[in-house]
Amino acid sequence: MQAITKKEDYQNLVDSGKPILLDFYADWCGPCRVLLPTVEKLSEKHKDDFAIVKVNVDQNGELAQQFGVRSIPALFFVKDGEIQERLVGVQTEAALESKIQSYL
Repeated sequence: MQAITKKEDYQNLVDSGKPILLDFYADWCGPCRVLLPTVEKLSEKHKDDFAIVKVNVDQNGELAQQFGVRSIPALFFVKDGEIQERLVGVQTEAALESKIQSYL
């Protein structure tokens, strides 16, 4: 699963034209660790048509601030460079898959 390490990585994703799911997390966050296997599985399943990436809030404070992240895990669906939807907290695989399908 791809990780964003700097703001330029995010811009490159937007420029790719694919819809994006950003998973804002931290290594010390229990709910984030619970969600990670689900997000990784979906990342592998949709690697050709959807960019699913993780963003460590401790290492990318500027990007987290840009997105207004106040609690984690925070998931953002981005299409054409615009935030379409925001989810906070652990989500089920079925719920995320449904959202992904709606943006394809």
